[in-house]
Amino acid sequence: MFSRGLQSFVRSCCNTVLCNSVLVHRCSSQWIAVCHPFVQTILSSPQPQRMLHGTKQLLSVRDKVQAAEEEVGPLTRIIEAMGFTGPLKYNKWKIKIAALRMYTCCVERINYDEFFEKCQLPDTLNSWFLVTQLHVWMCLVRMKQEGRAGKYMCRYVVHSMWEDVEQRGKVMGIDSVTLKESLKAMTENFYAAIFGYDEGILSDDCVLAAALWRNLFNKQCEDPTVLELMVEYVRKQMQYLDSLNGEDLLLSGEVKWRPLLETDPQSILKPVSPTYNDEGL
Repeated sequence: MFSRGLQSFVRSCCNTVLCNSVLVHRCSSQWIAVCHPFVQTILSSPQPQRMLHGTKQLLSVRDKVQAAEEEVGPLTRIIEAMGFTGPLKYNKWKIKIAALRMYTCCVERINYDEFFEKCQLPDTLNSWFLVTQLHVWMCLVRMKQEGRAGKYMCRYVVHSMWEDVEQRGKVMGIDSVTLKESLKAMTENFYAAIFGYDEGILSDDCVLAAALWRNLFNKQCEDPTVLELMVEYVRKQMQYLDSLNGEDLLLSGEVKWRPLLETDPQSILKPVSPTYNDEGL
């Protein structure tokens, strides 16, 4: 009795499934027959073609196309992998001298009294360092666009800066322990400032203003006009540095900064080429 009941139950289930499949097939066939004319009409009608707009202009800080990274041989790669510097486009001693001269331009050609007054900064060694590191950073951004020789020059610009900071601390009579701790803190702030300034120069003015507020003003500037002045100052200096010839900077290191308060804005478009002898000095 149990087996017969089970067989009848299975048969009824199979009949139900077959009936449902037949109904679904009939409905789908009717649906296709109804929709087929509409599908053919849509496919046969001309589709509007979307016009694509292309531009050759690159989103870059500089207007001209950047040169590709210079190719180096396998021996040079091995030398640089070991921590040494391979052959460069120019003599390394010339680049070192140009790097020292570029750092000198970051120190001696800046009116610090004007910066302290306009930016409301105290006249201290730390304030001097904050203004100096801003100009050193702008030089680093420019020289890193000159390939391996430019990066080699950046290394010695930073080296010259730390040597100068240490000597100034000794002249001011700061004891060795305090000076060592101050140099450690300045080093951490320097690399943090570089990261913030890089983000700001690649972003809009709000991000750059935030980076200046954190690093240059140490979060103590409440005057928006001062921040606006410094954002404009950084933007015009970067534009001016980009207009200078890279080979001239590698051989001479001469940088003439734009003033904080510009009297002749059109003069930024006419940079004066530096002069140097055949040895690049």
